[in-house]
Amino acid sequence: MATPHIEAEKGDFAKTVLMPGDPLRAKFIAEQYLKRVRQVNGVRGMLGYTGRYKGKEVSVMASGMGVPSIGIYSYELFRFYDVDNIIRVGTAGAVRDDLHIGDVVLAMSAATNTNFAAQYRLPGVAAPTADFSLLMTAYEAAQRLQKTVHVGSVFTSDVFYDDADSLKSWQKIGILATEMECAALYLTAARLGKRALTICTISDCPLTGESSSAQERQTAFRDMMEIGLQTAVEMD
Repeated sequence: MATPHIEAEKGDFAKTVLMPGDPLRAKFIAEQYLKRVRQVNGVRGMLGYTGRYKGKEVSVMASGMGVPSIGIYSYELFRFYDVDNIIRVGTAGAVRDDLHIGDVVLAMSAATNTNFAAQYRLPGVAAPTADFSLLMTAYEAAQRLQKTVHVGSVFTSDVFYDDADSLKSWQKIGILATEMECAALYLTAARLGKRALTICTISDCPLTGESSSAQERQTAFRDMMEIGLQTAVEMD
């Protein structure tokens, strides 16, 4: 049963989907980590795959960039393909001073400047939050894999090239990093009664000018991939 953006059939996706923004990172994860892998989506170049990792079926599919894009793909996966868990494995810019390129962040919650939650007509301000079982499973998996992670809040922005120096303001309240999808993923999961988690690797440090290459962002950030895959294996 194809949707407007996904050509897969019912049953083509596993219960847990890893969701990088970059289609080429989805391809890399599938080819490097999954066995008996098959491509299940290619609409608009948004590559999706399903295979087996440590004996368990796992899927990986790209979300594209930004709140509207992940809002579409996560909704369709949750609503029409019976996906229970989506784990975003993306990149982020460091906000806190002690974070550096390659560090891994588990996003417990997401502050945001997006108006995505307006669709729900809530009589207040939503608080986009990770599913606790996914968060705890990922944290414990990271400890067993001996990978250092930072747990806290991120800032989901609708703006990549910000005119104002807003990151220093977010730094004041302990925001770890900035990215462009987490809040929409968490809100979509909450609305549909599903589970979501964001695992991000620091790819640049906007406040210092430190940055990584496109190739590094696509293939080098393996810690978050392996934490995400291990979390998928351990979820029911």
